[in-house]
Amino acid sequence: MNTRISTAGAYSLQLSTMLSKQASLAHTQQQLAKGERLVTAKDDPVAAGTAVSLDRANAELERFGQNANLLGNRLNLQESVLAQAGERLARVRELTIQANNASLSSDDKKAITAELKVIRQEMIGLANSQDGSGRYLFGGTADDHAPFVVNGGNVGYTGDQRQRQVEIAPDQFVSDTLPGSELFMRIKTGDGRIDGAAATTNTGSGVLMEFGLDATAGWNGGRYSVVFTAPDAYELRDAGGAVVGTGTYESGEGISVGGLNLRIDGAPAAGDSFSIGPAGNQDVFGMIDDLVGALELPDDTPVQRAAQQNALQASLRDAATAQDHFIDGRATGGAQLAAMDSAAELREAQSVTLETTLSGIRDLDYAEAISRFQLESTALQAAQQAFMRLQSSSLFDLMR
Repeated sequence: MNTRISTAGAYSLQLSTMLSKQASLAHTQQQLAKGERLVTAKDDPVAAGTAVSLDRANAELERFGQNANLLGNRLNLQESVLAQAGERLARVRELTIQANNASLSSDDKKAITAELKVIRQEMIGLANSQDGSGRYLFGGTADDHAPFVVNGGNVGYTGDQRQRQVEIAPDQFVSDTLPGSELFMRIKTGDGRIDGAAATTNTGSGVLMEFGLDATAGWNGGRYSVVFTAPDAYELRDAGGAVVGTGTYESGEGISVGGLNLRIDGAPAAGDSFSIGPAGNQDVFGMIDDLVGALELPDDTPVQRAAQQNALQASLRDAATAQDHFIDGRATGGAQLAAMDSAAELREAQSVTLETTLSGIRDLDYAEAISRFQLESTALQAAQQAFMRLQSSSLFDLMR
């Protein structure tokens, strides 16, 4: 049986074929222009969905990188500020050593006092340092205002005790800068573990020169005192005032009590006392104030000179401990920066993996696409020619 094809049907079939080949060629042209295999999601729905997920992961990595850049800037500023603070404290130690010289004149001490006051003001400025966006480095999470304020001559802290946790890689967080309360306001006294002091009511010329742990006995963490019952005799008392020992005093000789050692020089008077025990906390500004106060003490009599020397010895120990404290702060910041370097390497590795995977999904095989383009061009030309012949043909020609 002969199949009859109407002119309209043949025309429609040929037109559909030509338009299909035009669409295929246009799609290949788009692929070549973009350099991508996936022009629309329907090209490969599964691959397109995977590509969208990978794009999101890449965007997240970029966000982590931005977080890391901002945090790195703040941590590097912290390192710079703490280094400068350490330099100021080194100068405080130098000035303290200079001040602890009996030959200094009153004018010399005034000059040292003036420089110490300048250093104190500089330390306040460092403590109120800001990053490039106007946020304060050492206010904790309350970094929208200056964390250190001067009220009645005393420096107070108005920030909080918290640190932001910044995500700089998937599930990897690094702490923001240290709060100023920890850096500037909670510095151990003495040698950082033990502190000692002469009573301010002493009437002799005894000076507490040094103290430390007794290597031959364990310290229970308690506080003890050496109370002179005579210029050459003393009692050792615990924190409750109970006598735990006695001894004969010789200037410069070590005294041991409760696992602690101390050395007193000079001539204490009956009733004088010296205490030793766990270190307390102080702020760096108050430490400098104490040193200034020590330099302003009268030093006309042996008793006054001993009081001043005791204060200067305490300041020298405190300055050394404060300097170590800022070094510890820098070490903490260094560990944070090292963690950021590791996270940067992780982000880079993940980014390379994502880009490689995306490339495998999206990137066009140019050789295959060009070959396909040529074939589709030839096919379209043939379809166009066939359509043109159809247009010029009659029904009689088709059925003949």
